[in-house]
Amino acid sequence: MSIGIQPPASVLADAPRPSRSLWSDAWLRLRRNRAALLAGGFLVALSLVSALAPWLPGVQDPSAQDLARGATSPSAAHWFGTDELGRDTFARVLFGGRISLLVGLIGTLVSIAIGVTWGAIAGYRGGRTDEWMMRFVDVLYALPYIFLVILLLVFVGRSLVMLFVALGLVQWLTMARIVRGQVLSIKTQTYVEAARALGASDRAILFQHIVPNTLGPVIVYTTLTVPAVILQEAFLSFLGFGVQPPDASWGTLLADGAKLLALFPWLVVFPGAAMSLTLLAFNFLGDGLRDALDPQGRRDGH
Repeated sequence: MSIGIQPPASVLADAPRPSRSLWSDAWLRLRRNRAALLAGGFLVALSLVSALAPWLPGVQDPSAQDLARGATSPSAAHWFGTDELGRDTFARVLFGGRISLLVGLIGTLVSIAIGVTWGAIAGYRGGRTDEWMMRFVDVLYALPYIFLVILLLVFVGRSLVMLFVALGLVQWLTMARIVRGQVLSIKTQTYVEAARALGASDRAILFQHIVPNTLGPVIVYTTLTVPAVILQEAFLSFLGFGVQPPDASWGTLLADGAKLLALFPWLVVFPGAAMSLTLLAFNFLGDGLRDALDPQGRRDGH
């Protein structure tokens, strides 16, 4: 019977560990961040409840009015109370969440599409092309973005679709700078030179080899852009340029409730709490993703 010999502990410590991909390694680190996981779970649950609100039992019609009832404080029949027209505030917060989350997500997608394309082309082309493209970004940075959004909504028309586009058109500038910086460092990598030597076109190299490797910072910044767009929509609603009736968002609910804050404070408290928790969750998730996708943390084995 042979007796196995256990190698020294130092040898075991120096033995190569099985390598993991960046994404699997990032997921393992993200799972250790309880705050980020709770934030992600909250956002998923909120999105599902808001999307399924018309079919959920107990959720009333948000547009159903009862003038005889008027504004009532929170109760078992109306968890968040009712507004001055007798409409159920809980239903209006849920349906308003659908609009606010939709504005945030679609506005962010528009900014990603423009910012990633602009920054990738500028960084890859370099030289005079890069200089002119980034100077254009600098000029737009100097302009007040809310003023640009208001101009677009005034001259093109106030519609939900135009609101998506307008907010996305003013949010892509930082994304373009982030992607450009990533592309400048990636385009000199060996695998990019190998693809170029094999005859790959510039378009294929840029969108098949370079842009996919910028997804880490893009994903992190996306989680921070969504709450920024939601806040901007809320501010526009206070100015009367946000979501138009009969649709309602958290921003319009806050704008309407602020007029009656002294009399019916629950009209501001509940939509304000929903928006605050959502923005907080996006920030926690963004911080968690940033730490999980940090290359330095991966090298350190955290």
